[in-house]
Amino acid sequence: MPVEVVHFNPLRRRPGLRGRFVPKRPLNNFGDLIGPIIVSHLIEQRALRQPDREHRLLAVGSIMKLSRPGDTVWGTGVNGKSMDAGAAPDIDVRAVRGPRTRETLLGLGTDVPEVYGDPALLWSRFWPREDYLRDNGGHTRHEVTVVPNFHDRDKAVGPHVVDPLQDPFEVVREIALSDFVCGSSLHGIVIAESFGIPARLVKPGAEPSFKYDDYYAGTGREVHSAATSVDEAIRLGGEPPAVFDGDALLAAFPEDLWDKAG
Repeated sequence: MPVEVVHFNPLRRRPGLRGRFVPKRPLNNFGDLIGPIIVSHLIEQRALRQPDREHRLLAVGSIMKLSRPGDTVWGTGVNGKSMDAGAAPDIDVRAVRGPRTRETLLGLGTDVPEVYGDPALLWSRFWPREDYLRDNGGHTRHEVTVVPNFHDRDKAVGPHVVDPLQDPFEVVREIALSDFVCGSSLHGIVIAESFGIPARLVKPGAEPSFKYDDYYAGTGREVHSAATSVDEAIRLGGEPPAVFDGDALLAAFPEDLWDKAG
């Protein structure tokens, strides 16, 4: 049985033509699809093959509440909407998004190493920004790009707004071809900072601050300032660059869940 890479991707109805509703389909929020993409890349890069035993890996996203006993966690965080849910008992934690998540899990009696970072920060190690700049795929370079949380997508405004429900590789390309990124999408910020692009959080309309605070604290910024609008974000510019140990995060990848090929 393959290792299941757990991620958030619920079925949702969306309006069709003339107000009709089409059948439910996956939400496909780009930030929630990054985990399976990165894990798949590492499996191929390290020549791993699926084991005979079943296992579940939680990687990327605020999905700790989806954990089950026996699961492995790599870079996942607590959501903040359901702090009481926390995580399942008897999980194997290799890394977490930030110290806020670690404190929550320690309070539940779970052992958690001090290895921090959202694995999306590793994106540029595998797909460098220079590659996107050299081959822009027909996309235009933008001075400012806004990436909203999917809850905010219908009311997002700005010079260049990217729909977070597009193909994740296209969203990442739009970010890579930007000089400044802002918005309420956490992974819009994370991917931008992976590329070294200045980024500023715009206060989300629906999401609690926990996951953002956790991410910033896990990248060396105990204090951060969310803008209240895109205009304010542009005036403020980017937060100080992310500081984290990418080698430690990568070394914490649980490749032991798989078998070595050949």
